[in-house]
Amino acid sequence: MDSPGYNCFVDRDKMDAAIQDLGPKELSCTELQELKQLARQGYWARSYALRGKVYQRLIRDIPCRTVTPDASVYSDIVGKIVGKHSTSSLPLPEFVDNTQVPSYCLNARGEGAVRKILLCIANQFPDVSFCPALPAVVALLLHYSIDEAECFEKACRILACNDPGRKLIDQSFLAFESSCMTFGDLVNKYCQAAHKLMVAVSEDVLQVYADWQRWLFGELPLSHFARVFDVFLVEGYKVLYRVALAILKFFHKVRAGQPLTSDSVKQDIREFVKDIAKTVSPEKLLEKAFAIRLFSRKEIQLLQMANEKALKQKGITVKQKSVSLSKRQFVHLAVHAENFRSEIVSVKEMRDIWSWVPERFALCQPLLLFSSLQHGYSLTRFYFQCEGHEPTLLLIKTTQKEVCGAYLSTDWSERQKFGGKLGFFGTGECFVFRLQPEVQRYEWVVIRHPELTKPTSLVSSETTATPTALSHSVSSDPADRLSPFLATRHFNLPSKTESMFMAGGSDCLIIGGGGGQALYIDGDLNRGRTGHCDTFNNQPLCSENFLVAAIEAWGFQDPDIQ
Repeated sequence: MDSPGYNCFVDRDKMDAAIQDLGPKELSCTELQELKQLARQGYWARSYALRGKVYQRLIRDIPCRTVTPDASVYSDIVGKIVGKHSTSSLPLPEFVDNTQVPSYCLNARGEGAVRKILLCIANQFPDVSFCPALPAVVALLLHYSIDEAECFEKACRILACNDPGRKLIDQSFLAFESSCMTFGDLVNKYCQAAHKLMVAVSEDVLQVYADWQRWLFGELPLSHFARVFDVFLVEGYKVLYRVALAILKFFHKVRAGQPLTSDSVKQDIREFVKDIAKTVSPEKLLEKAFAIRLFSRKEIQLLQMANEKALKQKGITVKQKSVSLSKRQFVHLAVHAENFRSEIVSVKEMRDIWSWVPERFALCQPLLLFSSLQHGYSLTRFYFQCEGHEPTLLLIKTTQKEVCGAYLSTDWSERQKFGGKLGFFGTGECFVFRLQPEVQRYEWVVIRHPELTKPTSLVSSETTATPTALSHSVSSDPADRLSPFLATRHFNLPSKTESMFMAGGSDCLIIGGGGGQALYIDGDLNRGRTGHCDTFNNQPLCSENFLVAAIEAWGFQDPDIQ
């Protein structure tokens, strides 16, 4: 078969070797659901001409700002911007953050054209301040564009998308950084084995997860990246999270048991992704990605907003060259060995717990709020010490030296809304765990079994929702009035037993409900019991009936507030 009519920017031999041209030449589908299926199946992946047509159609249909630069703008400005510079020596815009331009199957002319297009985009989009994914996007689009001007117009339409519910690529450091935190949260919930490995070998696990976009926009070979991009154009940003999670799962499967070090793990993942074709086909990668039952798009959007808010409150909105990513305390430094004191857990055990908490709170350091040995065995005093803090961490040590506890997403003062009656509150970010005799964490049952529920539409005008970010007080920020991430009212649950997170009365506190309680502690903080509950689908966290040796409650303190 003759090579298809590649444009002048493509190296024919490389392209023929990377993606064989064997597929259909036309696409008549117009329904979104059918288009999603065709994209996932790779319907246009093996036809150079058809992929170009589909990209043109999908990008043309993106809703954009009224004034969006088009091909004619490029023709008008490219000569003035590039001047007499050699294309190979053209500087890259600052917003790409020194990202290398992937060549994929471009020839030298194509590589130079990417630089020209990026500079013209920078001229037309002064509001784009941080966008390291853009070089890969432009390079890919150039393979399937008639000329530079058409490629420029496609990239501009992606950047100019003005549909508030359709996020495409991050264009600021704040958006990029919160995406990294959101990815870390998703890894923590959906790739626990890989997360455990990353925590074990990394001084700062977020530094590893901050590379997630580079895995996709830079390290993936063209055969894989183009397939991801096919689906991304149809389904949006959530696809990127799915594929990155799948990459981490495959990496863990291949490298589990092999030596990894803190110095090498980032580079090891990059090398794995670069050579992924040796072990994982594009079809297997997408199959794994879509086997992951992620939260709804709107639920992920709420998590992203909570992470953005946490960063804003810490003043992290632009990249500072002298400060490490996120100013995040390394997991091994957030819990300082020299000043951490607990009667229940060791420094190492607290660091393990810290690796489980949402990324926006891993920015913080542990703050002891209540200790039964300091404040007495009083539930009233427990509430007094904990109120005003959100979230909190509950730790329990039994007289049999068993250790268990719970991460509690919501301020204990919420219990007062029930007029003295025992009522459950909290969100699906709550989880329970045991540390001794062996480590085990149990999250909300819906995370492991999403088939139990279907998301409902989110109501942005809720005013009674508890903020999920770092603020401990009511704010006028519109984001505060949004329902918090994993609020149970977002889900059609079969019964209330799947949403009994935490409850507190004058004579007891309860964590988890439905068919039993994950933890029950009496009003004197002396006796307790544990068993299976529907909310967390957990096994008993210690002896089913136990005597309390010590109880502690910990808050999350901003390291800048000492």
